[in-house]
Formats: sequence, C-alpha cells, structure tokens
Amino acid sequence: MTANPPGIILVTLLIKLGVIASLASIIARFAHFRRLIFLEERNPKQKLLFAAVLGVPFMMGVLTRLLTHGYAGTELKVGYPGADLSLEGTALAGLLGGSIVGLVVGMMVSLPAVLIGHEHLAAPMAVLYAMVAGTARWLCPDKEEIWKFSPFIDLSLYRSIKRRFKHPAFDWQLLFSLMCVMLEVARMAFGNMAPHQLFFLPSPNPWTKTLIVLATLIGVGLPLRIWNTTRMQRKLEEQERLLMQARVDALISQINPHFLFNTLNTVSSLIRFDPDTARTVLLKLSNILRRRLKTQLHFVPLKQELDFIDDYLDIEVVRFGRDKLQIRKEVEPGTLDVLVPSMILQPLVENAIRHGIAPKVEGGIVTVRASRNNGKLTVEVVDNGVGIPEQRRSEIYESGIGISNVHQRLKVLYGHIFSMKIDSQPVEGITIRFEIPELSTPREAVSVEAAPAT
Repeated sequence: MTANPPGIILVTLLIKLGVIASLASIIARFAHFRRLIFLEERNPKQKLLFAAVLGVPFMMGVLTRLLTHGYAGTELKVGYPGADLSLEGTALAGLLGGSIVGLVVGMMVSLPAVLIGHEHLAAPMAVLYAMVAGTARWLCPDKEEIWKFSPFIDLSLYRSIKRRFKHPAFDWQLLFSLMCVMLEVARMAFGNMAPHQLFFLPSPNPWTKTLIVLATLIGVGLPLRIWNTTRMQRKLEEQERLLMQARVDALISQINPHFLFNTLNTVSSLIRFDPDTARTVLLKLSNILRRRLKTQLHFVPLKQELDFIDDYLDIEVVRFGRDKLQIRKEVEPGTLDVLVPSMILQPLVENAIRHGIAPKVEGGIVTVRASRNNGKLTVEVVDNGVGIPEQRRSEIYESGIGISNVHQRLKVLYGHIFSMKIDSQPVEGITIRFEIPELSTPREAVSVEAAPAT
C-alpha cells in the first residue's frame, strides 16, 4: 500500500476520532440501544437487534470510504478514510455483545469492502477482531469493568501498578489494551503482506504508527465512555422510579393501618351492646381488605375507587346512623373509566367525616364530585361540617395522616402537573379539590409512575 505523508495521516486520525464520537452519540439516542446496553444477558432476538443497531452505522462508514475511492493500496484522500471504523466497530460489538454479535457486525462492515473494494482479507480480519473482543468479554471477571475501560494506556498501567500493590490480581483493563494494540499491529502487518487486500493506514514512520495504534485505542474507549454515561443515566432513572414506587407503597401502607385501626375501634365500641351491627361492620371490612389484597396497582379506574368508598361509607353510616351521616355523589359518567391513584379518596372522605361531620351534633352531608375538563380530572370531597379553624389552615398539608398523605402521594406520582386546594369556612365545612391529568390506559399510568417527580 502506498505510504502517505504524516500530515495526511494525522488529519485522518483526527477526523476518525470525530466520526466515532459522533456515531457513538447518534447510536446512544436510539431507545432500543439504550435498553440493550442496560442488559448483560440478551436473548437471540436482542442480540440480532443489538448487532443491527451497531452494524449499520459502521457499515455506512466503510461505504463512505469506498465510494470516495479510498480503496486499499491507493493514496489517501484527506478525511474520507477516517470514516472506516471496521476494527473499532467490530471490537466494540464483540466486547459488549459477545463473539456472536461481534461476528454479525464484522460481516456487515466487511461486506462492502469485499464486494466493492475487492479487499478479500477484510472478512477474515473481521472474524479475528470479533473473536478477540468476544474472548476479552469472556475473560472479564466483572462485566462492569468493561465500562471502565480507559483509552489511555498510562491510566491502565497506573491502575494496574496500584492494584498489584494492594491485592495482586489479573488486570483485565491492561489485557484488553494490549489486545487492541495487537489487532491494529496485525492489521498493518497483513495489509503490508497482501497489498490491496486489506484497508489500513500505512506509514513507515514509527511515531506515526504509534499514533495510529493510540487512535485505535481511543476509538474503542471513547464510545464506551459515551455509552456508559447513557447507561448510568438510565440506571439513575430506574433507581429514581424504584424509589418513587417505594415512597408510594410506604404512603399506602400508612393509610391502611390507620383505616384498619379506626374501623376496629368502631367494632369494639359496638360489639358489647350491638353484636349484629358489629358483625355487619366486620363483613364490610373483610370486603374492603379482600379488594385491597386482590390488586396491588397504584392506579385504578375511578369506578373501582368509588366502589371501595361505598364499602367504607357503609361502615361509617352504621356507626353514625343514617340520620346523622348522609352521602351524595355527583359523578359524571364519563369519569368512571379514568385512572386515579388507588386509595386516594378514602383518606379525604374519612377526614371529612372525622373532623367535619362527627363534631357536629346534628350531623351533616359528605358529597363526592368528579368531572372532566380539557384533559383534566377534577375530584372534590365536600362536607358541611364544622370546618377548619383559622389557626390550623397553614399547617393542613403537613399535619395528620389523611390530607398530608394524599398531597404527598399526588406530588410523588404527578410532580408539578397536579393541583390540590382546600377551602374552608368556620361552621360551613371543608371543600378539598384536586386536579390531575386524565389517564385512561395502564400504559399512561406506567409512564406517570416512571417520570421523575419534581
């Protein structure tokens, strides 16, 4: 192959690094790729998809080099040969996906070189790149080490020396660096022995050869760094989602014992002088607990939530008497299928009864309203009880279990896209109103649960 001036090679190497950084950033934008790099073990279908996502962009780079007449053995044209990343792409595929993925990507990137450029050594060398990278993955004792690979040999050497002093062990980072060096050296050697059969960057200058090898190391390490950033971001999002789910579960578990405790107190007050009524209350309670055990979903249709409230109110009506506690519902039919957070109404209704109606001698009315408007669901729980004293209004969201729990759950699940308002006047009762986005499918509810809260 014709030797080229060092200046041409240096410019080509710089363009090569820019191309691989750009390709790595573009590939990282694909949702399928972000999901696949998050997995360490992949099924055959996932491996093929992974190979396709990696193979197509790197194959286009080889085509770019060939279509600009950058054939093996010809004088380099400034820039275009830098798009050929067949070694780096195949090595990355083998390292991240194993030998099979590496072989598929290797065949994809070598196919244009064989068919268009008649570079017959491209395919056998691609097999070598894939097998070496796949072996490196197999030898890696901890797959997290792959993502820590540094393209700079001096850092690997420093890490190796430091580890040997602390606890002597096999240094995979240094081994893979040497493998990359040997692959580039082998490409140069075979390219010189078989002119026009394999594309490489030729140079008689030892320093230029060193830069070519270093560029190969950086070309493999740079995408790993870029993709690892994407991978860590996805991990953080997953951890944030799990944390949010744990917070919601904790808030729900806070409500259930509170509700159970109050109901058992009601039963204990009835069991001596009215056993039949106590038995009725226990049956209603068992219906509520059975429904709660059947579903662990964070979102349920409003109809199901209202059914739950009916059982709860039956218990409360038994205790207070139908003359003292009246229940009204003003629910638009179109709202019944809208998804709402489970157990979101019961604390509000309980708050209205315990703190609004119960202290009022003559009793009162609790009204539950639901309506839709401009893609929002508005829910109101209104009572005509004693209201909230002026001195307690400023701390209503933080004090107690009911209202503060609902507010915290809505904040965790919806972030800034919800609103909750409490209106109260002494002796006129309380109106608690919250507005949430209208969700009609479980998929929409999952997307809300996965979104980070603000």
